[in-house]
Amino acid sequence: SSQWVCGCCGALRPRYKRLVDNIFPEDPEDGLVKANMEKLTFYALSAPEKLDRIGAYLSERLSRDVTFVNCRPCRLKMHHDYYYFLISMEALDQLLMACHCQSINLFVESFLKMVRKLLEADKPNLQILGTNSFVKFANIEEDTASYHRSYDFFVSRFSEMCHSSYEDPDIRTKIRMAGINGLQGVVRKTVNDDLQSNIWDPQHMDKIVPSLLFNLQSGEGTESRSPSPLQASEKEKESPAELTERCFRELLGRAAYGNIKNAVTPVLMHLDNHSLWEGKTFAVRCFKIIMYSIQSQHSHLVIQQLLGHLDANSKNSATVRAGIVEVLLEAAAIASSGSVGPTVLEVFNTLLRQLRLSVDYELTGSYDASGNIGIKIIKTHEERQLQEAVIRTIGSFANTLPTYQRSEVMLFIMGKIPVPGVHPALTNVTTGFQTTNMLTALPNSFLEPLLSFSLMEDPEVRLLVLTILLSVIDRHDNTPKFSSISIISDISVLKLKVDKCSRQDNLFMKKHAQQLYRHIYLACKEQSSGPQHFETLYTLLALISMELANEEVVVDLIRLALALQELAQTNEESLSVYNRCAVHALSAAYLNLICQLTTVPTFCQHIHEVIEMRQKEVPFLLPEDVFIENPKLPASLEKLEGDVLFQQSKITEVLGGSGYNTDRLATPYIPQFTGNTHLSTCTRTCAQLLLRSVAPIRRGDVDVCVSSVDSVGMEEQERERRRQVVEKFQKAPFEEIAAHCGFSLSALPRPPPSPSGTISSGYGQTQSRSVPVYEMKFPDLCVY
Repeated sequence: SSQWVCGCCGALRPRYKRLVDNIFPEDPEDGLVKANMEKLTFYALSAPEKLDRIGAYLSERLSRDVTFVNCRPCRLKMHHDYYYFLISMEALDQLLMACHCQSINLFVESFLKMVRKLLEADKPNLQILGTNSFVKFANIEEDTASYHRSYDFFVSRFSEMCHSSYEDPDIRTKIRMAGINGLQGVVRKTVNDDLQSNIWDPQHMDKIVPSLLFNLQSGEGTESRSPSPLQASEKEKESPAELTERCFRELLGRAAYGNIKNAVTPVLMHLDNHSLWEGKTFAVRCFKIIMYSIQSQHSHLVIQQLLGHLDANSKNSATVRAGIVEVLLEAAAIASSGSVGPTVLEVFNTLLRQLRLSVDYELTGSYDASGNIGIKIIKTHEERQLQEAVIRTIGSFANTLPTYQRSEVMLFIMGKIPVPGVHPALTNVTTGFQTTNMLTALPNSFLEPLLSFSLMEDPEVRLLVLTILLSVIDRHDNTPKFSSISIISDISVLKLKVDKCSRQDNLFMKKHAQQLYRHIYLACKEQSSGPQHFETLYTLLALISMELANEEVVVDLIRLALALQELAQTNEESLSVYNRCAVHALSAAYLNLICQLTTVPTFCQHIHEVIEMRQKEVPFLLPEDVFIENPKLPASLEKLEGDVLFQQSKITEVLGGSGYNTDRLATPYIPQFTGNTHLSTCTRTCAQLLLRSVAPIRRGDVDVCVSSVDSVGMEEQERERRRQVVEKFQKAPFEEIAAHCGFSLSALPRPPPSPSGTISSGYGQTQSRSVPVYEMKFPDLCVY
């Protein structure tokens, strides 16, 4: 009778419960009863309003079994219950995949409640089972939105599983991998759902990212080899590190512009908290993954965060700062061209500031700017390593920039010249500098300030400027072939690469040649110039001859070399004996080179005859006897004459026979002021005043002088007198200068009449009348 009662009661139970009960076999190891599962699925599709009750009932059964498993000691019963869990979760999974009705949200709540119960269980196999079900759920695209669902628990629980310290290493690995998969599922489920809590919020990222990095670090031996790990073998995919890398890449790949900061900040904090900057390897690997995974247009955001973090660690140890700089170096190498973003100069400003701080720390021995002894000990070799890393990084960033921007960066760095340590940084920016258009590489806005630095008193700065010019001008890697000055009897052994001067190069030299010649000439007059300066000047002259020379440039370069000989000969600048000998040697070495480049036999013969005579009588005027460690020089250098000097008249004669401009060759080179040949009226007037002040001349000579100013330029006067004149013109009122020179302001050209002239009316008023353009009178200077 009791059996009849039970059967009777069972018949009165709701149909959905009977259908659920029927999917469980007598022996749980037999698995889900598929025929009954199909009936349950059909019922759920036919009566979707019952779906939430089906889910609640399955959840109730599973919750009861989980509770019993956590407290039962019987292994056999636990074994059977585990299979019941599998059956329950498989049923839920199938229902979840099959049903997409409006009632799905309530069913999902029951499903997530069951997953949560499994994840809270003490048994690893239940945690893994719950994770697998959640991952399947995460891959389902729901038709209806959920306004109240929360995944906070799952983020926290999966993050804990990622840090599992279970005793058995195999089980520990499985738990960690389940945690990684779970986090990946949470990201996929929430990243594109605006109704969910923002997964990019710091409260979630501060759990997800460190959990991933913890597992990534555990497999640090496997280096990330490519932008995507899809080519990894199946065995590698089984490792937590590879799985973590895929998950981390997916997370970063989904990050929008506004989420980059929240995704990268936990990485920086993790590397700080675990002292991982000093090792560099893991930090570099992390940011390689980041740079390869994020959208390329967001690269500059990561770089800016690294720069900010570098500033925040300004007083940290040099090894930490060097680690951050090394990461910046790698980031710059990976990033696409122009990835530095809109604040290009800010990037270089930060790096130069760090370079300056490092030099200050090295000099003072303290992180305290006041000079007090800091708590941390400054290690000089570590600061030097940091400085080298910063310099390499500056060069790496510069190489990603287009030519015009690199010129701006070099100009910006030059503005930091007084700061110790920036000289190598600027040189490093020019390393590998390649351009086909000199007008773009050396625009006037960059060339003029650059050349102005070549006249500074600091010899190191002057050498730096020359080195920069070499890097920019040398487009065929000829610089190493002129590393030292010497008389080369046959330059074919150098295997020089010489191309025909292009139209752009011709335009560049037409515009800037006189500036270059003038600064080379003035550089030779500096008392503090040493062997390196003269060697670099020789290389500069050689490169101009091969990269930028046409017939007119060759003539001017020869004139310049002869002018340098005259400079050393007359010694109006009171140069030392060494400097005079060095200038003579520089002139001889260059004329020996240029005569072979011109391939005019008689020109080569004259140069070689003078060199042979010097070798016999005055070897100290040749580079082999001057640019050595202990040169043997005379106590004084008397004015030289005869065959030991290169003769301008002789050179003019031999080159004139080969078609060169003899008039120009016969004219001694004089440093020229450059500028627009079409001077404005005011500029022309000031030039006339300056001519009168510097050297009294006849009234009739003014026009001749002004003409020479227009076409050739002014002759450079004695340095002190020039300084006084310039100072006077800078400070004195214009009227005073004009009066002092006897120049009447009324002589200045008046502006042309307005196109609309004026006539007087009979009532004392003015009326406008039109003047045809062809009747207007313009000053001669305004007509071309």
